[in-house]
Amino acid sequence: MSDTPTNPGDQAAPGTPGTGENSCPKCGGSGTIDGAECTFCGGTGQIVEGIGGA
Repeated sequence: MSDTPTNPGDQAAPGTPGTGENSCPKCGGSGTIDGAECTFCGGTGQIVEGIGGA
């Protein structure tokens, strides 16, 4: 696993098998909301979420 801290919008730590990055649904990938850092993605504009599924 990664030592990178997760953000509230992350479903898993970065690099976890079966996951990938996606644009943050709260800020639309910009990293900011109303001029302030998006707290859902930590200002990165990206979240880590599970991919695939059955």
